[in-house]
Amino acid sequence: MAVITGSRAVVRTTALKSLHGSRTKVLQKKSLHARVSRPLAFSVVASSSGETAGRMRREVLEPLQRVKIDAGDDRGFYSQPRIVTHVDEKFLSQLTQLYRERIPEGGAVLDLMSSWVSHLPPEASYSKVVGHGMNAAELQRNPQLSEFFVRDLNASPGLAAEDASFDAVVCCVSVQYMQYPEKIFAEIYRVLKPGGVVIMSFSNRMFYQKAISAWRDGSGYSRTQLVKQYFSCISGFTEPEVVTEVGVQPDRSLIGKLKSFMNRSAGDPFYAVISYRNFKAIYE
Repeated sequence: MAVITGSRAVVRTTALKSLHGSRTKVLQKKSLHARVSRPLAFSVVASSSGETAGRMRREVLEPLQRVKIDAGDDRGFYSQPRIVTHVDEKFLSQLTQLYRERIPEGGAVLDLMSSWVSHLPPEASYSKVVGHGMNAAELQRNPQLSEFFVRDLNASPGLAAEDASFDAVVCCVSVQYMQYPEKIFAEIYRVLKPGGVVIMSFSNRMFYQKAISAWRDGSGYSRTQLVKQYFSCISGFTEPEVVTEVGVQPDRSLIGKLKSFMNRSAGDPFYAVISYRNFKAIYE
């Protein structure tokens, strides 16, 4: 496993396993300093109004909407490892299936605000999975991470990654803690490859005292609309898509909607807002 500091990665003496079908590949123990290589050049997409892709169009939140009840140092709050899951198994099984459907096999994945588990499909093989979080002990225990870095994104929104270096960025039940989501989503755009996917998943659970004011007392609908605004405030993302059920064909009848409501009320409701980095092909 590697810990990234800036653009460097120090790979610790750890054997990493990745599954592909029934075949298991074991990466031998090694210790090295590595730099992330720069990707091939892609064109910059401009909107019809002439704005540059990746630019922040506007701020979504007012100052009071960024406020938390507990304004103390986030590093202190997350200093003790929490080896637990924060949502139920039904939510997590849907999340894993969504990752299975949307994240390309062999792609590079950035797991933002991660922990001791990433919920990626266990049979999938990725070129790398980089974790970000607030507690090194939790990240060290995550078997799916090949590298990780620790950073308080509310204090320093930058991401320790090269431009256009990931095929997917995921964030599980943590978007509610972002005080400056506009800056973080601009960084997400920067590190995504053209055509790369972003999956923001959440439920109604949270550390209430650490969630921002704009999130705390909202509904499922208002929160999905808020995350959609986070995407739309950065030029170059595709129209956000909201997913509330995975792996089932939605029943749009009145009875079907009633059954869906009852099922969602019985556990942790699933929400995911998905968008892609738009791109234009280059022909040379």
